Amino acid sequence: MTFVQTIQTKPFEGQKPGTSGLRKKVKVFAGPHYAENFIQSVFDTLSGYQDQTLVIGGDGRHFNSEVIVKAIRMAAANGFGRVLVGRDGLLSTPAASNIIRKNNAFGGLILSASHNPGGPDGDFGIKYNASNGGPAPEKLTDAIYARTQAITSYKTMDGTVDLARIGASTLGSMTVEVIDPVDDYAVLMQSLFDFDAISALFKSGFSMKFDGMSAITGPYASRILEGMLGGKSGTVMNGTPLPDFGGHHPDPNLVHARELVDLVMPPGGPDFGAASDGDGDRNLIIGRGMYVTPSDSLAIIAANATLAPGYATGLVGVARSMPTSGAADRVAAKLGIKCFETPTGWKFFGNLLDAGLATVCGEESFGTGSNHVREKDGLWAVLMWLNILAHRKESVYDIVTHHWRDYGRNFYTRHDYEEVESDAANRLIKNLRDSLPKLAGQHDISKADDFAYDDPVDGSSTKNQGIRLIFENGSRIVYRLSGTGTAGATLRVYVESYEADTAKHNQDPQVALAPLIKLARSIPDIAKHTGRFEPTVIT
Repeated sequence: MTFVQTIQTKPFEGQKPGTSGLRKKVKVFAGPHYAENFIQSVFDTLSGYQDQTLVIGGDGRHFNSEVIVKAIRMAAANGFGRVLVGRDGLLSTPAASNIIRKNNAFGGLILSASHNPGGPDGDFGIKYNASNGGPAPEKLTDAIYARTQAITSYKTMDGTVDLARIGASTLGSMTVEVIDPVDDYAVLMQSLFDFDAISALFKSGFSMKFDGMSAITGPYASRILEGMLGGKSGTVMNGTPLPDFGGHHPDPNLVHARELVDLVMPPGGPDFGAASDGDGDRNLIIGRGMYVTPSDSLAIIAANATLAPGYATGLVGVARSMPTSGAADRVAAKLGIKCFETPTGWKFFGNLLDAGLATVCGEESFGTGSNHVREKDGLWAVLMWLNILAHRKESVYDIVTHHWRDYGRNFYTRHDYEEVESDAANRLIKNLRDSLPKLAGQHDISKADDFAYDDPVDGSSTKNQGIRLIFENGSRIVYRLSGTGTAGATLRVYVESYEADTAKHNQDPQVALAPLIKLARSIPDIAKHTGRFEPTVIT
């Protein structure tokens, strides 16, 4: 017989959830009581979950299974009635969101550090998703953090938890149901996209490579792309989730997905290439000779979404994060629908989606999704692109260049300065913020501000979301510190300029934006504050 145990503990400093939950090094989470303290703080902050369903799963990174077993035991001790958990503890973030919504679950614990490296010396993370399937709102994460600073004990119980075998068992009075991690998600995708048309595309000789980056999306891509759609064996590369992601940095950009890029981009490469990240919520889209920026991808998806059966009736609205380029705004204007500009963080899109104000959402940080779940969804974006390719019967290159012809091109780049010393990064931002009143009028800057957002659904106000320098011709430079890393700070600098002249559309963005890039570095004197003369990653 199992009994509830109350374990005495003390608070840990720094258990403050960011935009995507609590992220720390594996070695921090592996310390005595650390994970348990945070999980109990989540439960202590919630109410009304007795006998309700909790979804638990993660991206398979090192320490994933151990923490999932701890979470299941704690859920039983705290009074949940049922836990749904992916086999072997695996669930992509969008699949977890879908399962929460499909089963009317109270919420879910998703164990992931997203695109951050894995392995014993890598990163780990936990976040709570609410009953709508989306990340906890800021009010809840603030309450969770407050609880972590006052916690004195947590509840757990002994008992066997077999994550490898699909089926139901009991732990105390709670049912533990181990489910196939892919089944429900595959059914959802089939309901949204024209699988017959995509299958016909593959049968016509269309070639594709998908890089699972040895992370969670591999099994989903293998089942759908190779199994259901008929892509050739080997379409999915690096498709087996590994605790250290096979040494990959599972961030689907031009730097970390170099193997894929080198296969697809040259002449003679596959027709289409795509990748997803550690927990399956981000995407990279490329074609032979064409890298599709996430900002352009969002705009092209919005312009072509009605080609997919799940979106045939049209979009009610489009939403983008503030640093994302304005390309989607132009599509929304042509469609006669609203385009919302929000802070970075998918939780801000959740309110718009729940209220029926938006259908498709996207962030420049390789995240795109729709109202089918309440998370960004990497494989969804890939399938949407396949749906577009199947119906338009054009190459990726042609689809992108034709879009620029019709809407103009938003030249866009993001320069990341990773693992900058935190105090130095904060000083840079503070100095820049203090200089805002003086910047307007210099360098043809018409507006200089720190982005604030008033939520049109709940009326909440969110401030200090990124420093914007907006020029008289509409060009922008944006500065913000990212909350997704675990070491130091990442300074992100975004540079954007619109070009209507089709004769100039084939320029390299780094060349087209060179004067603005130089200005973006000099205005805050990045080199002086950080010691960095070049960014770590350019996308």
